[in-house]
Amino acid sequence: MTNQLPSPVSASQPTCHRDDLSRTFEMRFTSTPRGARLARRLAAHRLDTWGIPYGTGPHEDVVLVLGELTANAVRHGHVPSRDFHLLLQVSAPAHTVRIEVTDTRSECTPPEQEALPAPGSEDTGGRGLLLVAALAARWGWHLRPEGPGKTVWAECVSATPA
Repeated sequence: MTNQLPSPVSASQPTCHRDDLSRTFEMRFTSTPRGARLARRLAAHRLDTWGIPYGTGPHEDVVLVLGELTANAVRHGHVPSRDFHLLLQVSAPAHTVRIEVTDTRSECTPPEQEALPAPGSEDTGGRGLLLVAALAARWGWHLRPEGPGKTVWAECVSATPA
């Protein structure tokens, strides 16, 4: 059994599968703030090229949700020398954008949706999943079946045709 995240092509090349019904972008990133920032920027650009333009509500919502999930993967799912994996899928018929972020840490899992704690006024963190819950049509998580780690996912509805 390996502790590495699966790589569909290579660790350095993004993949983009185009067909009439959906579009997919996936890539591995270093589990660092820089990796999370790069994932957010590449995904924002990809959404724009897919017809969900910069500056629109759907684009901003998806990028914010994606940014929170990648930041959580870096902060709470970091394992030294292990990357996180981003999968971004746009389904044109359903106008749905699905974001999946997979890390290699199994013991630090998100709380259940109905048990999200409200941060205190003095807390400097703890609002990320509340934002995800507010902006995404639905979200959740599951353990990776093929190895250690978890996948946190969210689905956002895009009124913009993809």
